[in-house]
Amino acid sequence: MFTPSRRLYGLGAILLLALAICSRKFSNLGEPSFIVWLGVAAVAYLLAIREFFYTPKFPKRVIVIGLALAAVWQFLFLLKPPGPDDDIHRYVWDGRVQRLGYNPYILVPSDPALAGLHTSETRTLNNPDVPSPYPPGAQLFFRAITAIHESVFALKIAFVLSNLVIVLVLLDVLRSSRQAAHWVLAFAWNPLLATEVAGSGHVDIVGALLLLVSAAALARRWRPLAAVAFGLAVAVKLLPVVLLPLYWKRVRMRDGALAAVVFGLLYVPFLNHGHIPPGSLATYVHSFRFNGPVFATLERVTAPQVVAGLAVFAGILTAIWMSRSSAQPSSGAFAWPMAASLLLAPVVYPWYLLWLLPFLRSTSTLPITIWTVSIIPTYYVWYLRTLGRPWIAPDWVMLLEYGCVAITAAIVVLRPTTRPAALQPSADQAD
Repeated sequence: MFTPSRRLYGLGAILLLALAICSRKFSNLGEPSFIVWLGVAAVAYLLAIREFFYTPKFPKRVIVIGLALAAVWQFLFLLKPPGPDDDIHRYVWDGRVQRLGYNPYILVPSDPALAGLHTSETRTLNNPDVPSPYPPGAQLFFRAITAIHESVFALKIAFVLSNLVIVLVLLDVLRSSRQAAHWVLAFAWNPLLATEVAGSGHVDIVGALLLLVSAAALARRWRPLAAVAFGLAVAVKLLPVVLLPLYWKRVRMRDGALAAVVFGLLYVPFLNHGHIPPGSLATYVHSFRFNGPVFATLERVTAPQVVAGLAVFAGILTAIWMSRSSAQPSSGAFAWPMAASLLLAPVVYPWYLLWLLPFLRSTSTLPITIWTVSIIPTYYVWYLRTLGRPWIAPDWVMLLEYGCVAITAAIVVLRPTTRPAALQPSADQAD
């Protein structure tokens, strides 16, 4: 008879084996053999989530060993180079040109006049015909890291360290809210952290860290920190702006004003003749498409700018509804508004879901947890691109991805009122 701890050890070993094999195949991201092993890791992860729900508490040593296993597979992916045109090469470019005195919101990397500014790590950056789309918080982060060492590896190290800090903050959040410490593994064991943080390297993990700090500070009524950390998170990427209703009447006006001032000051280094350059944000909304079936459907009847506005509106409405459901925002209250907005977004890449990972520890967020693994088949598009196929997610991939989410959501909604005690969420978990 296997105890819960032994079952969890076994699942951790399967995750380690599967992700170790994936790390060796990382240069062939999206090939069937890579997706199969990542799928094995995903199944092991979901079985671990089941153990977390059915086991009230694991011994401390189990959590320590679980985090150690996560560190091993993160290290294996950290040693692998990202794809030649992954976003991280744009990060290096943006940081580099800032230090050279240029504005990344104005420069177009493919401009022949700028050929002398490129390095071997920036010549293959993606979408070179448009300026940078990243908000000022991300830009200044790129500049700071490249000032220490200008390389994709340095940025990947910074992202992995951000991941480590999230683990530490999560442990503190779980302790202060009297939730089981093993829920930190629901974050640390998610396969997306291996592929999209340690592997490809995406700045979203920095934003997720700032947002978690904001949520933790809000729970402790550290209002200035909550407001400023939230403003900084929005300054990394705009996605969490839909969470504004969660802060209404929970932070003071002066705290909100402080956050707004900090956010505005971040744009000062990028002003162009007194104006804030938009970069390629408008181009992103108008032209970029990937794995967004709802957006594609709505775009047939109205302008893309209108659909993008609907995506933001859906997230804000969800935040308003969840804000009214309890005096203190739950973890799900931070996850669901962003998820609702992403469901209507024109582009849904796997790394976008990194924003949601620190907040997935209740039954109501199970559909989102499923989404973080059902999105794995979209990696197949990377393989199709090597065969000369267009950058489009096949219908069967999106049907599998969103179908799993819809089925899980239906099960959660229709679940019996009476459940095992281990599945009953605490006051901090209830959504």
